[in-house]
Formats: sequence, structure tokens, C-alpha cells
Amino acid sequence: MLLARLISCIRKILLKYQSVPVHLWLDSSVSLAWIRGQPSQWAEFVANRVAVIQELVPDAKWHHVAGTDNPADCASRGLLPLQLLNHELWWHGPAWLKQPSVMWPTTVPALDVTVDLEHRRSRCTMINIALKSTWDLIDRYSQLNRLLRITAWLKRCVSRFRSNPHPSNPHALTPEEIHESLLFWIKETQSRYFANELHAVSKGTPLPRSNPLSKLTPILGQDGILRVGGRLNHSLLDPDAKHPAILPRECSFSRLVISDVHHRTLHGGVQLMLATLRRQYWILGGRSPISSFVRRCVRCSRYRAVAARELMGQLPSSRVTPARPFLNSGVDYAGPFTLRTWRGRSARQYKGYLVVFVCFSSSAIHLELATDYTTQGFLAACKRFTGRRGLCQTITSDCGTNLVGANAELRRMFSAASKELADLAHVLAADGTAWKFNPPGAPHFGGKWEAAVKSTKFHLRRIIEDAVLTYEEFNTLLTQIEAVLNSRPLCALSEDPDDLDVLTPAHFLIGAPLAVVPEPILIDVPVSRLSRWQLLRQFIDRFWKRWSAEYLHHLQTRNKWHQPERHVKTGDLVLVVDERTPPSKWPLARVIAVHPGADGLVRVVSVRTSTSTYKRPITKLCPLYVS
Repeated sequence: MLLARLISCIRKILLKYQSVPVHLWLDSSVSLAWIRGQPSQWAEFVANRVAVIQELVPDAKWHHVAGTDNPADCASRGLLPLQLLNHELWWHGPAWLKQPSVMWPTTVPALDVTVDLEHRRSRCTMINIALKSTWDLIDRYSQLNRLLRITAWLKRCVSRFRSNPHPSNPHALTPEEIHESLLFWIKETQSRYFANELHAVSKGTPLPRSNPLSKLTPILGQDGILRVGGRLNHSLLDPDAKHPAILPRECSFSRLVISDVHHRTLHGGVQLMLATLRRQYWILGGRSPISSFVRRCVRCSRYRAVAARELMGQLPSSRVTPARPFLNSGVDYAGPFTLRTWRGRSARQYKGYLVVFVCFSSSAIHLELATDYTTQGFLAACKRFTGRRGLCQTITSDCGTNLVGANAELRRMFSAASKELADLAHVLAADGTAWKFNPPGAPHFGGKWEAAVKSTKFHLRRIIEDAVLTYEEFNTLLTQIEAVLNSRPLCALSEDPDDLDVLTPAHFLIGAPLAVVPEPILIDVPVSRLSRWQLLRQFIDRFWKRWSAEYLHHLQTRNKWHQPERHVKTGDLVLVVDERTPPSKWPLARVIAVHPGADGLVRVVSVRTSTSTYKRPITKLCPLYVS
């Protein structure tokens, strides 16, 4: 306080120093916290003095100085005359004061948590406002028309009890009675939520600017209803459209009105509902309450339902680990295609199917032709495939009925072989095939072979067109298409203009036997030390090195589903997507179990409908976030 008064007095005397920056120093961190804070937050004694200090030197910059560098500390503690005569701190101040301001100390010691800063005690005032109670009849019905008719019948009943004249038709309500019921509920709602506004408008008192009704210039109609004054008195609109009745945003009657307009507009959108609604009512909040109601409408939610999605998962180890071609494969069916028994006339036509095998690591493709869509037909194609490409460690496929049956048949064959043929059992025990199925209805889980099917059909459509081939001709064509697809580049060309070589799936197929024995890596061994066979093995190792250096990095990025989404939880209400039917026919289901992946994200769930229980990917589910 004394320092502030001294500085204020000096600045009044030396007028030419009014604009000079003022730096004031304290060695008390508590006092510094008081001065830097708002006076209203401190106790009365401290607040009064802080307010005076900030008023005397409003532009001063307050700093903290250590007690050993504070000249005022010399006077407060006392000094002998001989000490005072040659005391450097008293006569010249601290040494850093002669330096530029950027070199001055800026650190402030932290306040001890036990120090009482004498904060002003906060007071909380609670005010209870009792709203006028409304007849609970409005909460018993979910349709406005039904509420108005019930109210009209009750009013007629009361009128009969009072011996008033009865209407001409005692078995039907008149439009006047329905309208009177509507006016009754509008008045009841306004008397509860706009009691102060009604009183002010009836007395001719202007509403405060903070009132949400002030922009509407409300007036009191002849029927006693609070209406919008507005600026459309000279328009050709109906009286109700010129001066619509004002309704609150959150009340039972407003919800019934919005629901009635929503059904009368045949589940219209927000803009259509708002235009229809304001022909008779003006609900505070504009589009917001209407949009909120439309989002909660279950029927509208069915048609705007968006399938759930999740962050794209990690690639399995079989996709990113070097391995023998087709050791880990995927399989899918395509077709049907029309075949003929021979090339001459009167040839009988029948259906054929394309079986596509894809290598997970090298992206190589193997095409087989099956004559029927059965388990036996697939097993025959699988035997031809493994006879030329070798046994697979894993085969992954969709949940097709023929593939599910093939899996059971293969298991049965393996079990029979282990009992009857000891020599075959030894081979199958070492090279058994594990069959993996993707969740039902999840074709995007098998994008690897779906892309292969798309590429194969691309060439077939352009070559065959409308021609009908025999089995031999079609099989020959598939072999040529297979060669073309296996010659496609896996990664972009090198930036070196002299390097015309690209990495293709064929690099991994040429020179490798059907049953490759694990051998050591020879890429770092000098060529002079290699035999002819080891030299060939080194060429193959170079292909894998280029696969790891060039192609594998292309799989790093996620092309879609970049962010984790809201997890589908147990108990959520969902729609099960069925592309064969419109959204209004999609069955409702409840999530009964979730199956998170290795990264903890849920991409497959189990749902229960009214008839059965299914396991589905979340991309086939549309969550219903309605209350």
C-alpha cells in the first residue's frame, strides 16, 4: 500500500514520466498473489487494500524479488552505521538491476498449500420455482387428435351435467368442439410456461430484451392466446399464419403438435415440417426441437440408418510373412457360366463355376473350373489345385454352403485316413490344412479373393462375350487368364529409368517345387561360393527381398475406416441389413454378445432377432440411437 501511494504521488509531481513503464517488486509471494488476483475473490480486509493498490497504479508490473536482493529488507532488519556506509545493496540495489529487463529474474516461488490466502467464502443461493400444474390427461396419450377428441367428449359430458343444450348429433363430435379443445390445451400450456409474459402483455408492459419472446413482439389475441405479433399484418396469409400461437420448446403439448405434423406430412423432413407447423404454431427453438423429434422417430431412423463401421484392422501374419506360394490361401466361387458338351450342333448346355484360389503372401492366382456347385465338385477342384500347387497350411473362405460342407468332408477324410491308411495319415499329420471361415454376410473380410474374382471376370467378359465354350476351351482360357493375372506388377515401377524389371506373382511361382523344404537364406552369401542350385535359391531370395522392400509398404496405409468409431455394445438395438428387402422390412435385433479382435475393437457381434440368433459383422448392422 505504501509503495503504491509513493509511486502515485511521484507520478503526479513528475508529469513528464506519466507514460514511463513502472516495475514494482515484492519479496512476499502471498502479497504478490493478492495484488495479481481479482479483489472480489479475497476476504474483505484484503480485497479493499488490493482494490486501492490496483486503482493507484493500474499499469504497474509487479514482480517477485528474493529477500537477499531486496534493499528494503536492509532497513526492516536494521544495519550499523559502519555497515550502512559501504552497503552496496542499499546504495546501488541488486546487481542484475543494471542489466536489460529481459535478464531480470522472473521466477516466483510456489505457494505452500497450507498458506491461507483468505479467499472470500462463496455463497450458493437456490430458488425453487413452482410451475402451475397441468392436467395429467395430456401425458396419457401419444396422439394429438386422440387427446383433442377425449377432451371434447369430456367437455360435452360436463356440459350435459350442467344441463346445457345438447348438439344435434349426440354420437359424433363437431369441428367446433375439436377446435375448442385445441384452444383449451394451448391456453393451459401457455398459462404454465408463459405466466409472466401473459401478465406483462395484458398490462401493456414491454418484455425485457433477454426474454426469448421479445423478438416476436407477442400480442394477446381475442381468444386469450399469446400469439406472434410479427410484421405480416398486411399479407394475404390466414390469420393463424400471420399470428401463430406461441408454444414452449420442451413440453408435452409441443411434442404432440410436432408428432401430428410429422405424420400429416408423411414423415416429412425438418424444412417441410417447419413450414407446415408455422401456419398455426410458433415453437421456440426453430428447427432444433423438430430435428430432435425426427432423429428419434423409429420409422425415419430405418430409412436413414447408417451401417456401423470400425477402424480397419491389422493385416494377418499370413499376409505379411514370406512363405511358399499358396501355403496360406483364400478361395471363392464365381459364376455360373454356360458350357457346352461339344463344339458341334445339338450340343447340350450346362452350368460351370469358377473356383479362384489366391495366395495371401505373393498374391498369385490359381483358377479352376467346377462343373457343379456342390461339395464334391469343390473337393475335386481342390484336389487338382493341391496336386499342382502343394498342400495348404490354411485355407480361408466365406461361409458358402458348399464350402462349409467341404470343410466337414475334409475333416471326415482326414479322420478316416488316420484310421485306415497309416502312410497317408503320416503325410496329413505333417501337412494338414486348417480351414478358416469369415463371419456370415461379410464379403469385405475376403477382399483379397473378391479382387481376384473381379479381375478374372474383367477378362472373361471381354473375351467370351456371348460365346458358349466347351469345358476344354474354357479351361484353356482360364489358364491363359491365370498367366496374365500372375504377370501383373505388385508394386510401382522403380524410379530408375534403366530398371525395367517389376515384381510380379510369377516370380514366386517359377522354379519352386510343390513341396519346398525349408532352406537357409542365401541372399548375403557371395555368388562365387554358391552351387548352381544355391544360385537359383538366391534369385528367389532376392524376389522376397524386393517383396519386403517394395510391395509390403503399399499395405501400410488404410484406404478407409481411418478412425475408431463408437463401439457396438451388448444390449444395443440394431437393424440387420438385408439387401433383398427395403429398410422398412429389415428385422430388429438386439446385440447379445460382442467378439472383439486382437486390437480390442469390435467388428463382429452376435444378435438375436424375434426368430433366431446370428453372428454378423457390424457393417451389416445399423444401430438405432433412439430413445
